[in-house]
Amino acid sequence: MSYTIREATAQDMPQVLDLIQELADFEKEPEAVEVTVEDLTREGFGAHPLFHCFVAETADQGIVGIALVYFRFSTWKGRTVHLEDLIVRESMRGTGIGMALYTQVMQYAKEQGVRRVEWNVLDWNTPAVKFYERSGARILDGWQVVQMDEQGLHAFVNKN
Repeated sequence: MSYTIREATAQDMPQVLDLIQELADFEKEPEAVEVTVEDLTREGFGAHPLFHCFVAETADQGIVGIALVYFRFSTWKGRTVHLEDLIVRESMRGTGIGMALYTQVMQYAKEQGVRRVEWNVLDWNTPAVKFYERSGARILDGWQVVQMDEQGLHAFVNKN
């Protein structure tokens, strides 16, 4: 399997969005994706990009995987990298592309001098859990992901 890992360009965003949708379908939330190509392009490129994206590309299939990261700040660790998504097209899983993207993220984080890389994984996604555990990552017990969606945000702000 011949592929290249490289930094994404704005022109890659339609294919990146396709992979984001594939992940949403896999996670049984096909209607959850609201982001657009325009959002990705505006927020990921220009003077102050909000994220950094790596892509895995093959000559015959184009972009078959992505890793999207951004900086966070921890009051305990300082600047960290958050891995928002590591996605490999279903037909390409098991080819080493996921590990290549993951390795690229870890190299990027090391180059950036951060003290931690963090991400979320669904507890039922056993292949991903095992993949991360084999790499030496720790899956933290006792922590819960907390989110406020747009509807909840508006309701809270309007009430207070």
